[in-house]
Order: sequence, then structure tokens, then C-alpha cells
Amino acid sequence: MRDHAIYDPEIETRSTNAQFEIDRISYKKQVRYLFERSSFYREKLEEAGFDTPEKVGDLSEIGALPFTEKDEIRATQASHGPFGAHLAADASDLRRVFSTSGTTGTPCYLGLTQNDLDMYATNVARGYTAGGFKRGQRLVVGFNAGPFVAGAVYYGFDKIGASVIPVGTGNTERMVTAIQRLGATGVSCTPSYGLYLIDWCREHSIDTRGLGLQNMITAGEPGGGDPLIRATIADAFGCTVRESMGIGDISLSVWAEDAAEQGMHFIARGAVHAELIDPASGEVKPWADGASGELVYTALNREAMPLLRFRSRDHVVVQTGETQTGRTGPRIRCVGRTDDMLIVRGVNLFPTAIRSVLDQFNGDVSGLFVVKPKQVGVKQEPPLPVSVEVAPGADPHNPELQSQIKLAIRERLLVTTDVTLVANNTLPRETYKSKLVDYSKAG
Repeated sequence: MRDHAIYDPEIETRSTNAQFEIDRISYKKQVRYLFERSSFYREKLEEAGFDTPEKVGDLSEIGALPFTEKDEIRATQASHGPFGAHLAADASDLRRVFSTSGTTGTPCYLGLTQNDLDMYATNVARGYTAGGFKRGQRLVVGFNAGPFVAGAVYYGFDKIGASVIPVGTGNTERMVTAIQRLGATGVSCTPSYGLYLIDWCREHSIDTRGLGLQNMITAGEPGGGDPLIRATIADAFGCTVRESMGIGDISLSVWAEDAAEQGMHFIARGAVHAELIDPASGEVKPWADGASGELVYTALNREAMPLLRFRSRDHVVVQTGETQTGRTGPRIRCVGRTDDMLIVRGVNLFPTAIRSVLDQFNGDVSGLFVVKPKQVGVKQEPPLPVSVEVAPGADPHNPELQSQIKLAIRERLLVTTDVTLVANNTLPRETYKSKLVDYSKAG
């Protein structure tokens, strides 16, 4: 199988049982560290009835502990600024301080020690090696190496030994010029940017296949594993498309897809413990084939800002069974975020699920769509308005296609929609992440 390289063979091919035994030891050390160094977790665990590391117990008993929510991190940084009461290392030992965008208020800060930063970089090296990036390969990168944690991917590319050409978002002409003049064959970006790049090249009369790209690895949002999005990008550039997924507070490239292309493998082995839970009840679910739920993460050897049972709000579907690449353990596909979910007359709907329905209309639609709720909030009354963009050259005034999409959504997702077809290149192309829900018309 092509692209069969493994960055950390001993770790990535280790049996899940053997890895769990190693993680149990790391977990106990991390819990003791929390009690010693983190007033946030010491108080949180004591309030929950776990006033000593011994009472916290073994990794197999982690489901009894309370979750950590993102809002708690925001609150502790507001009251114990700038880093929060969960900072467990000396501030002088922080080597990088990343921040969120602050679009919902004051930015949250993420401090990393040198060991923490090395852990992020190692996971990136594992994940992007799985995705097909190689030593010496020239890569253009569509993630900004500025204040945001996504820029930490560059440290992982250094570990791979790739020749990196930083571009970031907002300058597609610079990216395409770098590909053409420097012979870059790899791209790392969001799936939204991959689609945007196709349209930009068409508008500027540039042959996408003539760019010579070999592989694209997408991250930052769901979509890279969707068959329609993947086929659109792969066909346009003549390259492989694989996806990676992380979460800034925990690590980049916690999960990554390899040459088997059968879901994303758990890449952050030894650094992170992952659980699958029912997002409504909080109950732990087994890693069984076809199981779905929300991912919850616990750091196993974090120094600066360790997190215990951190709710990601990422909703995934599990795949099991061996693959030919040798990596072990369950794999996932991310289907959306639990806090993006809509409830339409009692039916839970992830907006990304609509994209999976549109897969069967490949050739007729572009893959872009937007849900436009009639009222603000999670609960919606049918029919749910959905605008669907048609493929290049397709007729947006096609009542038969409109009816077929509406029927397919109803049959697959049990939701009644009001589907509106719009002309190609009508919906906005995003250079970073796409918004699938637009409340601007909501009452």
C-alpha cells in the first residue's frame, strides 16, 4: 500500500491493551501532578469527593470523575488571569503562548512548556506522516503561524524533515505562485480552503491538475473525509486527500488518516487518553464498530495546562477492524460538533449530515450548502430551510433535483426541509472554515 511510512512504528502499531497498561502508569503520575500543582483541579476533585490521588483511582475508573468544560477554562482565566488556576507549571517555563480568536469575548490563552510543545509536534509528525507527507517534500501550509495554536503544525513538519513554505490564510495568489515556482507537491489546509482553491484557480484560468500536487491533508473542520468533498478536491488536483483532527487545548493531530483511508487513527498515543461518551447522559460508551458519541480527552503527561476529562463537543462515528497499514486501535470519522446540532421536531440533526446526503448527487451539486434556520436556537420547526449550490454548468432552476434532494434528506435524516437551489459560485467560499448554519434571517 502506498504512503505506508510510520513515524513512530513501535507506538503506532502497539496493541491497544499494551498501550492501556502504559497509560495507566502515566495517568496516576498525572493525577498526582494535578493535586500538587493545579489548584483548579485539586479543588474540583475535592468537591466531587476525590480528595486524594488514591481516591481518584485507576484509569479504568476515570468515568466516575467530573468533566471539564471549556466554559470552566474561560472562567478560571477570567478570575485568575491570564492563564487560569489550572496552570500547573511556572509561567517562566512557558515556551509558547497561543490564544483563541476572542470572537466571543476575551481570548483564552494556551501555554506550552518545551515538553508540551514537543508533544504537539510529535503528534503532528505522526499524523502528517500517516497522511503521506515525506522528508524533503515541499509543502505549502494554509494555517497561520501567528497567535493561534494551528500554527504549531510547523514544528511537526520540522520533525518530518519537510521543506515548508508558510503562506497562511488570505493570500491564495501567493500560495499558487509558491506551488508553481517552487514545485511544492503537498498542501495542508482546511477542506473549505481546498474547495476555495479550486474556484480561485478556475477564475484565474489556472489548470489545477497542472499544479502537480500529490497530496492534500485537511484539518480544522469536518469535511475532508466526506466522499463528495474529497472527490471534488482529488479530481480537481489529481492528488490524494486525507484528513487530520485535533483540538487546540489537547494537541494537534490527535487523529489522522493513513493510506488505508478507512477513518482517522488515534495518533496521540501515550500523550492523551480518549473516551467516547453519550453527549446527553455523559455515560461512557464502548469503542465498538458503528458506535457514535462525543470525544472526551485526558492529558497523560502535560506540564503547563493539563486537562482532565475535557469535553471536546466533537461528535464521531467509530470504525474498527484491522487495516493493511499496521496501525492499531479504533478509527473515527467526525460528523460534526454536538453544540452545532439542531433539533427539528424531536430529530437530532448535525448540519454535516446533509452533506452526506448530497454525496449521492455528485455531478449535480457542488457540495456547498447552508442551513438557514427560521428562529434562533437549537429547536427548529419544519420545514428547515436549506440552500444547496448546484455544480458548475448545472441549472439551479431544476424542480426535479430540488424534490429529489428534499426527499433524500427526509428518507435519510427524517427531517423535512425547504430546499432552495442556488447557482454555482453563489454561496461564499471561505479561506478558512465554512459556516454551515446561518442565523442572519432567523426571527
